[in-house]
Amino acid sequence: MTTEKPESTESTEKPVIPQTPASTPTPSSTPTPAPTRAAHSLQGSVVSAAADKTITVLIERKIKHPLYKKYIRRSTKVHAHDENNQCHPGDTVIIQSCRPLSKLKSWRLVEVISQAA
Repeated sequence: MTTEKPESTESTEKPVIPQTPASTPTPSSTPTPAPTRAAHSLQGSVVSAAADKTITVLIERKIKHPLYKKYIRRSTKVHAHDENNQCHPGDTVIIQSCRPLSKLKSWRLVEVISQAA
């Protein structure tokens, strides 16, 4: 007893679709750059410049109390990279977020707005 499979009219092979030149990558084309995040900038005052190429910046912000509606000052201290050691305590500076440079440093100095008197 031999059982033969009936032949189907459909082909079991997949049709070959030719690739268009636009869909194939060419070695001469340059890759598009990945989208980058906008760097976050903040303004604050320098409280310490004792470490080499590092400053400590105090950033103050005002928030509204949810119940009493009074504005409260909140502050944050961050470490920032000062390549030329140009800042002194009391200076007002603009810092910008960057990749982590050390355990605590992930900000860099952009501009000194005003020097301490």
